[in-house]
Amino acid sequence: MTKLAVVQRTPAFLDKDKCIECAVESIAEAASSGANLVIFTEAFIPGYPSWIWRLRPRGDWNLSEELYKRLLNNAVHIDSGDLNPIYEAAKRQNVTVICGIEERDSQLSQSTLYNTVIVIGADGKLLNKHRKLMPTNPERMVWGFGDASGLKVVDTPAGRVGTLLCWENYMPLARYAIYSQGVQIYIAPTYDSGDNWIGTMQHIAREGRCWVVGCGNLMHTKDLPADLPEKTMMFPDDEWVNPGDSVVIAPDGEVAAGPMRKEAGILFCEVDLQKVGLAKRTLDVVGHYARPDIFTLHVNTRPQTPVQFDV
Repeated sequence: MTKLAVVQRTPAFLDKDKCIECAVESIAEAASSGANLVIFTEAFIPGYPSWIWRLRPRGDWNLSEELYKRLLNNAVHIDSGDLNPIYEAAKRQNVTVICGIEERDSQLSQSTLYNTVIVIGADGKLLNKHRKLMPTNPERMVWGFGDASGLKVVDTPAGRVGTLLCWENYMPLARYAIYSQGVQIYIAPTYDSGDNWIGTMQHIAREGRCWVVGCGNLMHTKDLPADLPEKTMMFPDDEWVNPGDSVVIAPDGEVAAGPMRKEAGILFCEVDLQKVGLAKRTLDVVGHYARPDIFTLHVNTRPQTPVQFDV
């Protein structure tokens, strides 16, 4: 039996160090309640750039640049020691951790940002890094396009774990690529929320015959920093910018825990991995319900790069 913990807390917006501190504290709290899989939402470090949905693409150019500068300066360098406190917390608490981050490229230009989700093993090692394949609408003004080198399902003590970010979950072929690798716990960190999104999570569970975890962003205007440029113009009301709606769905599509709405905390759920295999007795879209004589999927998992240096 796996006990998972979905952390639904507002990060310290645009403050990388404080976000990491919050993650470390949340990992310890979750582990103390017996969790062995701890899940954080999309762009938890240092927070989802929600202003992109409230600004005009060109009319607010100077403001967009000022906000982007703060985001860039608080993004995570995977190859640096930025995430060491989280790696150490995962090892100390003997838990697997899934966390969404703003990743700053450290290989080529060292400036492009990616919407990335990482899987950290219970030994404190990085097991996988997946960059969002297709940023949605105004997200393309912030993030680069990922490739399929991280489109993986990985073995952990908590089960076989795979993850797609937000509206990647509307990409049928991306889902199929995850199903084909024997995913048991399918994790969807997201900025989306509401009944339609929860319905999507239920569909994915029924389609993939796996446990599905929707880990939602939680944000209220009072949680935004006072010095955020043009805060009252972008967020004029006392409102929930995002209500969270974290939820856990069983392989039959029924809600097992949540949704947690307009509430900060940790959503716990015990999941029986054996239910995944049993659910596929009637439907296995990459097994006995597939038709490879008619349909096949080719996935290019090679890392993509605009430059190659021959030695």
